[in-house]
Amino acid sequence: MLTRGELRHPRLSTLDLVGRSVRAVRPVGKHLLIRFDDDHTLHNHLRMDGAWHLYSPGARWRRPAHQVRAVLATAERVAVGFNLHDLAWLPTSAESRLVGHLGPDVLDPEWGAEHEAEAVRRLTADPGREIGRALLDQSVLAGVGNLYQTEVCFLLGRSPWTPVAEVDAVRAVRLCRELLLRNAWHPEQSTTTSLRRGTEHWVYGRRTCLRCGGPVSRGCLGSGLESRVAYHCHHCQP
Repeated sequence: MLTRGELRHPRLSTLDLVGRSVRAVRPVGKHLLIRFDDDHTLHNHLRMDGAWHLYSPGARWRRPAHQVRAVLATAERVAVGFNLHDLAWLPTSAESRLVGHLGPDVLDPEWGAEHEAEAVRRLTADPGREIGRALLDQSVLAGVGNLYQTEVCFLLGRSPWTPVAEVDAVRAVRLCRELLLRNAWHPEQSTTTSLRRGTEHWVYGRRTCLRCGGPVSRGCLGSGLESRVAYHCHHCQP
């Protein structure tokens, strides 16, 4: 049961959450759904800079107070939401209004064969589309960001500009889930299984390929506001 529950948001500042209990927390891509025992949900979107931290009562927060958008506390723990975007309070039954357009979430705890098959179906719906752009499309597969699509393309042995038709779509989906699951419970993002500085990624953010030592090229994937920096190794990703 919450002993403190404040939301620092113009539309929700008068909502008092004290006395309510959180019954579930479900991520859907960068959306986070916090479900309460009164059949309501607190929705927030992390975007690029949002984060939730867990503290012991009385512990010093690691980010400045002006970034705080939510404080949810029990007698044992304090959850602080920093730089949260698009905060909304809605009936749990209406969650699909906000996340119903998204593809299967790779971190869904109920993930199974049906989720994988649906993700593969969405991924291959446009065979001529670049695999990098398809993996970044949240309506195809929710939760895959630029770092992970870059590293998945590397592990597939294909550049991000390769048409989907030339890629093993099942393996692509499985790699996305494998890499995100591997990093789900710690802040470091390693796609190589190594957490040693400078060896966490194969090509993302690197000048040389961790596998072959060859040069890593930087390019642009997509255009306009949706453009992303893409990395690839010419030797390992022909």
